[in-house]
Amino acid sequence: MHFPLHPDTPQDGQSLEALFAGRDVDMDAMYQRMKGLMDAEGLPYGQRSHTYNSRLSQELGKWADTQPGGEAIHDALYRAYFVDAVNVGDIETLLKIAGAVGLDVEAAREVLESRSFSDAVDADWDLSRRYGVTGVPTFVAGGQGVVGAQPYETLEKLLEEAGAELRN
Repeated sequence: MHFPLHPDTPQDGQSLEALFAGRDVDMDAMYQRMKGLMDAEGLPYGQRSHTYNSRLSQELGKWADTQPGGEAIHDALYRAYFVDAVNVGDIETLLKIAGAVGLDVEAAREVLESRSFSDAVDADWDLSRRYGVTGVPTFVAGGQGVVGAQPYETLEKLLEEAGAELRN
């Protein structure tokens, strides 16, 4: 499911400094915290200076899910944004990513230019609002959710409260 993290971000992006202006955010400490969490999980994570509008990448991802092998786009988009710090709101960049994971670039171009998966992403955004999603990851079970990286015990409690049975 997709959700609108900063939907008002311009297509050319916005500096993180501008995004967090007036909020007393220590950018280096925020990066170090995330880098530590990602390192602990064996995930790559780069230092970004900008945030980008992810709407088109979400539409591309939604389309890719309908294509054989399309699930590979999600890791590639993650890497592009969080590791390589590229603009995932730029159509030409998105087409390169689609091609790199073996998707039909011309079909991807048609999807992005026609915005044919816009309604599907709108539906995801509506659902994410109903669930109270404000960040990633968000875990939802039984109509309740928890936002952000959580310890195992928190996720276990969420699932128990939703009626899941413990398996050994």
